[in-house]
Amino acid sequence: MGIYEERGERVEPKRKPFSWRTKCAVSNRGRPLELVYAIGGLSPKGNVSGVECYNPLEHEWKVLGSVSRHRTGVGVAPLNGSIYAVGGHDGMVCLSSVERYDPEINEWRKDVAPLREPKQDAAVAELGGYLYCVGGYDGLLCVNTTERYDPLLNRWCKMAPMNRCRRGLGLAVLDGYLYAVGGSDGYTTLHSVERYNPLEDRWTPCPPLKTCRENLGCVTFQGKIYVVGGRDDLTELCSVERFDPLANEWSAVTPMKSRRSKVSLVPANGYLLAIGGYDGTVHVTTVEAFDVELNGWRRFGNTQTCHPGGGVTVIKTAPDYLELSESPWSR
Repeated sequence: MGIYEERGERVEPKRKPFSWRTKCAVSNRGRPLELVYAIGGLSPKGNVSGVECYNPLEHEWKVLGSVSRHRTGVGVAPLNGSIYAVGGHDGMVCLSSVERYDPEINEWRKDVAPLREPKQDAAVAELGGYLYCVGGYDGLLCVNTTERYDPLLNRWCKMAPMNRCRRGLGLAVLDGYLYAVGGSDGYTTLHSVERYNPLEDRWTPCPPLKTCRENLGCVTFQGKIYVVGGRDDLTELCSVERFDPLANEWSAVTPMKSRRSKVSLVPANGYLLAIGGYDGTVHVTTVEAFDVELNGWRRFGNTQTCHPGGGVTVIKTAPDYLELSESPWSR
């Protein structure tokens, strides 16, 4: 385990915060490295998931430790090198508390102000140096609220609410806007989409999905928004859609190999990774990767543990004097 020089001595890489986009050119000292972190989760039987990380240099997931508080339906997003765990449900009540994980030292910090109101199944994303927490379920009703976190003031404030109440929604950032995608209003699964303009503090409708879905995976990749899996009114889904902002429409993409609700979707090292989820029978640890050029999905290993109701995000680093080894796609 680990990285070694030719003479057999172990090298401990010094990782630095890295903000360039995937596949961009870098110095000869190393390529962009994107580490994938899976955070939290709580099964109906009370099994608690911790923190694990996928390192493409080693092509494997490694459990790093436990979470400081049990959370399912938690919102997870990166901000300024930390990973924030926002709200969720601890098995008894909805939570307003927020914590941040420091991947550099593998520690949790409880120095973040709580949400203005407790909620689970909300969506969280970073935009313009702020964290946004959108929608969710407060223990009684689905909500349409938007909260914004300012890390300098360590304070959440309420912004304009969405036009629809949504839980289990997808949230993506594209061209300076937030896109709230699908979800459920507590009565029916949604295919509607709306966009938030932070300069105007206003939500406006967008072209709807072709398939209604909640608990979907949603992320921006190569200038387009991808949504995968989730559940419609009847069953878990494997279908995939892509939004092109220039054409202003959604189109179908090659489906995943497995049905996945409550799936996490992240872009990492040039690919889209669909991680975990619920296939209608069990919570799974399997991972699939999508290659845009090949227009296909491929099995991509397994996480060490299930993360039911947990979250997944990516932290970018620049490893010194390290080169990415052979891609697992070639295996």
